[in-house]
Amino acid sequence: MTGTPMTYPPREQAWWMVAVFCFAGFISYTHRLILSVLVDPLQIDLGIGDASISLLQGAAFAIIYVLAGLPLGRLADRGRRRRILIGGALIWCTGSILCGLAPGFWTLFAARAVVGIGEAALAPAAASMIGDAFPPHQRGTAIGVFFMGMVVGGPAAVGIGGVLLGAAQDGAFLAVPLLGTLAPWRIVLILIGVSGLLVPILLLTVREPQRLEAIEQAPLSHVIARLASDRLVLGTLLIAIALLSVGDYGLLSWVPSVLSRLFLWKPEQIGSIFGLVTAIAGIFGALLGGVLSDLFARRGGVRGRLGFSMAAASLAGVGALLVAAPHPALVLLGLGLWTLCSAIAATAGVAALQDVIPGDLRGIGMSLVAFCNTLLGLGMGPTAVALVTERGFGNPLAVGYSVACIVVPAAMLSIGLFHMSRSALLHKRGGRDG
Repeated sequence: MTGTPMTYPPREQAWWMVAVFCFAGFISYTHRLILSVLVDPLQIDLGIGDASISLLQGAAFAIIYVLAGLPLGRLADRGRRRRILIGGALIWCTGSILCGLAPGFWTLFAARAVVGIGEAALAPAAASMIGDAFPPHQRGTAIGVFFMGMVVGGPAAVGIGGVLLGAAQDGAFLAVPLLGTLAPWRIVLILIGVSGLLVPILLLTVREPQRLEAIEQAPLSHVIARLASDRLVLGTLLIAIALLSVGDYGLLSWVPSVLSRLFLWKPEQIGSIFGLVTAIAGIFGALLGGVLSDLFARRGGVRGRLGFSMAAASLAGVGALLVAAPHPALVLLGLGLWTLCSAIAATAGVAALQDVIPGDLRGIGMSLVAFCNTLLGLGMGPTAVALVTERGFGNPLAVGYSVACIVVPAAMLSIGLFHMSRSALLHKRGGRDG
């Protein structure tokens, strides 16, 4: 402790900060996933296949994101966090604009990496500031509101992107200087990047709260040793959550292409309906996952939470199977069911992680969740689906089957790992519940 009294900023100031962070999370996920609705025109313009698109959606962003996350997290513990947030927002918006101007695949790949660097600054700095702005009994609610922006941001990328792409294809921006000469998908990326500059402007209105505790940097070997002692519980739990993320990113990236290629839906139709289904399902999933997992925890401890995650992941797998159905209504039903149940299972899993990890390592625990979700989910989910479509089925119209081939096994493996973590926890505690 610093030795000074624990004082928190005024309530309205703290909640304004959270509202700005929620908006920042919304914009960041919109930038992260905007390519999913631009797949077909981008491929035609640049002459690239599904595998190359998947690298732009996943690896180009994910690799630099996970590499930058840890040093930016340590910087957030030591430096001026608001400056880090403003700098990160400026970088990711610039990256999105550069994506719209990129002349070819590799320059677009590099621009996506710039987006990843900027977005890696958001979560650690925002979570640190929220921790200093709210007393312990309110931090969960504040963090939940912050995460809500991210939950809505992914579907919004498809919704907003679809509307903008449709307008650009209809010539709505022909009279705009410079923009009017560009391909429609480039116009969308530039508009998204420019509009995102509202985030650093809003961050200027946020006051950085006083740090309540001095951060003690434990040696890395000490941290690794403590985590390794619980590797059967923690490792299986982290991978179980990450496997759900494989499905999340796989569906967000390729279900729009299912609706476009198989059912000839227009971009604006995909954007509005896809965005509505996933946004509603994601919001309810996040809320229900927290509330119901707390209920199961009161009855069965940590193992109750993990059992609840297993049940939700089972239903999510059914949703992934429906994505391969031959009717758009069933595809949307599967998308909604996966989004709802995956959010429930992941939220309950993260709550269980917070229960079992040592109190002074919870921040590291959340960093590991983000690391695994990004590396496995965003890094592998879109690419695996594309590879099955191109090299397995050899038919772009089989993309729905490819989604099911990747995501259903991911859900089954997730269930098994939740069960292993649950069993390891019981063994560790000698048959006593957590």
